[in-house]
Amino acid sequence: MNPFDGSGSPRHEEPADGRCPWSRFTSWLECVCVVTFDLELGQAIELLFPPDVKLTEKEVTCPVCYFPGCLGDTQFSFRLRQSVGRRASRSREDIYNRDAPVTLQVREVSHFCGYVYFRQVKDVTVKRGYFQKSLVLVSRLPYTHLFHSLLQIIAPEFFEKLEPCLETVCNEIDQWPSPVPGMTLNLPVMGVVLQVRIPSKTDKPGGSPVRQTSSENLLPFPTLLPTVHELDLFRSFQSVLIHLQMLWELTLLGEPVVVMAPSPTVSSETVLALVSSISPLKFCCDFRPYFTIHDPEFREFTTRTQAPPHVVLGVTNPFFIKTFQSWPHVVRLGEIRMTGDLPKQLKVKKLSKLKILDTKPGNDARQYFDGKVMIHRRNHVNLSFVCQERYMASLMPLQRSVTPWKTPPQIRPFSQDEFMLTVDHTGPQLTSGLRGDWMGLYRKFFKSPNFDGWYRQRHREMSQKLESLHLEVVCDADLVGWTRDKSEVEIVDLVLKLREKLVTHRQQLQLKDGVSDKLETFILSIIRTLPGDLQTELRTH
Repeated sequence: MNPFDGSGSPRHEEPADGRCPWSRFTSWLECVCVVTFDLELGQAIELLFPPDVKLTEKEVTCPVCYFPGCLGDTQFSFRLRQSVGRRASRSREDIYNRDAPVTLQVREVSHFCGYVYFRQVKDVTVKRGYFQKSLVLVSRLPYTHLFHSLLQIIAPEFFEKLEPCLETVCNEIDQWPSPVPGMTLNLPVMGVVLQVRIPSKTDKPGGSPVRQTSSENLLPFPTLLPTVHELDLFRSFQSVLIHLQMLWELTLLGEPVVVMAPSPTVSSETVLALVSSISPLKFCCDFRPYFTIHDPEFREFTTRTQAPPHVVLGVTNPFFIKTFQSWPHVVRLGEIRMTGDLPKQLKVKKLSKLKILDTKPGNDARQYFDGKVMIHRRNHVNLSFVCQERYMASLMPLQRSVTPWKTPPQIRPFSQDEFMLTVDHTGPQLTSGLRGDWMGLYRKFFKSPNFDGWYRQRHREMSQKLESLHLEVVCDADLVGWTRDKSEVEIVDLVLKLREKLVTHRQQLQLKDGVSDKLETFILSIIRTLPGDLQTELRTH
């Protein structure tokens, strides 16, 4: 079967509710594909759903690059760079991003996430002697836990029944409700109902776990997933626990880091754990949970003609030991065991520069680990948010300076020198148990992509807040009275600007209840003051 033609594709009837085919499916996944090993072609795409997937051939064939050689069943993640110029539904993205936490937003996302269930077992019926297939979910959503849980349900049965099973699963996913931040959803698939809550930006960090909702009418009883995206940090960090603070600083500063792991699972889990360790700050650099020599960006990341890029790479191939020997930070992970004491054979080379960490297998008590993580996250909140957020709030214009007849006032620029003066009196060095050069860390952070991304995001949110305040003030003003001594050109200009603000509100801004309806009423009232020909023109556009 050629995955790029329409023959042999699953039959998918037009939805009875009039929505576009596969519209709900694509709110969760871009596509589902099956990668197999062909004796003549090597790794190749065997199946692809849905048939009209809106991906370029390069994007669709990229999952072929992530075909490991391990025996048994293996799960891991990868990231795939999108082709230039492609976009999903803008309005759907804006609605989701408006309420989602910044770490889970898909605004300006330049990569797809890939979630893989790979099986390699001996099979005498196959000419090569082994059954080798990967089931791959490709999505914009960084819902690692949800999609790996989904693969654990569908992959084992798919490997037995193949294409008919996959077609059924895709049709079931196309019946799921869209992911809405703050909502608890029931997602049926293959006789199982997964109950998940989509995180919202109003959630408190470290809040209560998800609670099961009323399910009297659901058969079978739902399987509760406590999170859609969070990882088991204990499992990911146990062999490098004593260096957690150093690794966090490297991630915070966007330093180039290579993680050399014994398997794709350990590689991808460790890279994703590093990226999530600076949450609720968004990691704004590139990261590849599982990177191979077949990756399309292999040459880009391995060239020695320039400094290493701001990226965290997870690798398993020993070839990379020599390839990345010039990189400033390399973490070598041993096999992880779930028994034993604290790692006693962990050896650190060039600790002052954190050049290489060689770790041997080990485990620690979860209670000890949880205490370390709690301290680490408290320090991170102190560094990344308390001081920064307090200072950013001081840059916001006073509400009384927002008037209906002028454009909203500008946000004051961020001054690093001014901010550092505030750190002397309120910085983390006053409350943190860790000693160190906090001021120096701040100065390095200001030069990092993560600070730039955080500042741009906060500036955008504050600008939207000012726009919302301005619209609310406009609604309280006598707009019709203002138009009495104005020219037709000025009135038409006002109508067009108000309409533009309404469109922006529906996609991005959050207003008090009733403000939008009130504004529409004002616009109609203003239009009625104009001559008939202008009224007709404005009502039809």
